[in-house]
Amino acid sequence: MDPKYERIADERGAIGARAAERRADGGASRRRGPELEDAILDAAWDVLIEHGYHGFTYEAVAARAGTSRPVLYRRWPQRDDLLLATLTKFWQPITVPDTGSLRDDAIGFLRNANADRAPTITFMSVQLADYFRDAGTSFDELRHTLLPPGQATAFETIVAHAVERGELPDVPRPSRVVNLPFDLLRHDLLTTMRAVPDESIVEIVDEVWLPLLGARPRPQERHPHPRPGRS
Repeated sequence: MDPKYERIADERGAIGARAAERRADGGASRRRGPELEDAILDAAWDVLIEHGYHGFTYEAVAARAGTSRPVLYRRWPQRDDLLLATLTKFWQPITVPDTGSLRDDAIGFLRNANADRAPTITFMSVQLADYFRDAGTSFDELRHTLLPPGQATAFETIVAHAVERGELPDVPRPSRVVNLPFDLLRHDLLTTMRAVPDESIVEIVDEVWLPLLGARPRPQERHPHPRPGRS
């Protein structure tokens, strides 16, 4: 074919592709900026819940959102970019208590997480198992990725408050130790697939975490009743 006609054919093809994209957008093309992004992320969350990571495709999300794949590609060039944006929107931070007591802050936060996050933590750990394997990452790494840049974890904040109040000495502590209560809560959620009993939350703090930090609950703070299964 003459090069001139090849160029014309290419141009017609590009024009046709753009027209197809506009048609695929349909009503979604009238949504712009944050409104369109919110609609896409809402649709992406629904797809992730219903179909898991392997079903989390541009095609499925675009169809659910009533838009086209190019619209998604322009905002999130890689599928994992769209996944992280979706999780960031729906992984809302839990308020960190500041009660004036290290123990009460820790137990209060775990209770809040247990009530608000139990379904989400279980869902994410199960539905994203393939993502963790493919990406070579873990739930803990994902949790840190979802935090705003430079923001401390909840238990880093709780420990920092305790240091400021003089409840704990200002010394370096391993991140694994500081964040242990949440990790133990998540472990219990995943092994039982249900909310963690309150006595287990108290036990995590009183019997495991505070001793590791070199702190002990005041006598009036201790659990007043023996725990089931203990002699």
